[in-house]
Amino acid sequence: MTGKLLVAMAATALALGGAAAATAQDASVKIGMLTTLSGGGSALGIDVRDGFLLAVEQEGGTLGGVPVEVIVEDDARKPDIAKEIADRMVERDEVDIMTGLIFSNLAIAVVPSVLRDEVIYISANAGPSQLAGRGCHENYFNVAWQNDNLHEAMGKYVFDQGFRKPFILAPNYPAGQDALTGFKRFYTGELAGELYTQLGQTDYAAELAQIRAADPDAVFFFLPGGMGISFIRQYDQAGLSGQLPLFGPAFSFDQAILGAVGESAVGVINSSQWNKDLDNAANAEFVAAFQEAYDRLPSLYASQGYDTARLIAAALAETGGTDDLEAFRASVKAANFESVRGEFRFGNNNHPIQNIYVREVVMEDGALTNRTVGRAFAGHQDAYATECGLE
Repeated sequence: MTGKLLVAMAATALALGGAAAATAQDASVKIGMLTTLSGGGSALGIDVRDGFLLAVEQEGGTLGGVPVEVIVEDDARKPDIAKEIADRMVERDEVDIMTGLIFSNLAIAVVPSVLRDEVIYISANAGPSQLAGRGCHENYFNVAWQNDNLHEAMGKYVFDQGFRKPFILAPNYPAGQDALTGFKRFYTGELAGELYTQLGQTDYAAELAQIRAADPDAVFFFLPGGMGISFIRQYDQAGLSGQLPLFGPAFSFDQAILGAVGESAVGVINSSQWNKDLDNAANAEFVAAFQEAYDRLPSLYASQGYDTARLIAAALAETGGTDDLEAFRASVKAANFESVRGEFRFGNNNHPIQNIYVREVVMEDGALTNRTVGRAFAGHQDAYATECGLE
């Protein structure tokens, strides 16, 4: 990380690991970022944080010209810790906006109470179906996706490619359940098997034995973070790479995971609403700036953190703050910003309507990365929007 970015972090009153935030200007907007910075899945939260702070740094400690105080804390991927910190951010720190949660079980534990306290929550990742349908709320926005979306794209792709007997698996928690539901919404053929694993599991010997016994023609899996690293390595060690095509969402084939997995991932097809090679000016600027600041390629999660900050910036530029909650909320809903993914707008349930792309893992300039090879959906909206009473 550059010294320039470290200075910018200090200017935004960054508070890590529960440290008290520096006193910001009275007119500043307080943003509470509660995310996973330690343990399994920490790479995801770190990238969301770094993408968000990059946008703040680019504006010299402001968003939309308004000074911001960003308070960052680690939820350790534990719902009780997340709930405790969120309550403290709302009650003691009096944050105006919250963001950052990676895992959907934590979002379900935290977000409803945040919304009841009239705090705006803008998700940079977790998009559980419970908050997209009947549980939608005017103060809740999701910049990333609804959980089902990328899995729906893979279900469509796998079916369109002629596979008729895939084996599918995911962790047994809200995002995992949404993942397999989404896959089956667009994959309408026979399944060789369907399996839920434990959240945080790292040994997949039993699951790989079940896959082999089921004799599928493909495997679709959703295992984010360290779970995906363990699964892909063991899949390769079991001799299945090259024999049994492997498919998944971007979460299982993003930059941090590819670096840990190695060349066994080359050729794997996955789905994403973003990739570093998408041809638009905002994306080119983001990719170059992120690499300069952090000396690594940006991930999907980094792009989502960056877009979340740019969305907030666009709204603050219009309203000058969050004192008029209705006006700020309307500005967020309008989404008048240049997203790094290109076309972006919110649906009635405050979740994205966006393109979903197909990517392939490739070796590029000596490093594993993803290349966009197609588009699964154009202007795709989630299946739960019709259950939401918002307009």
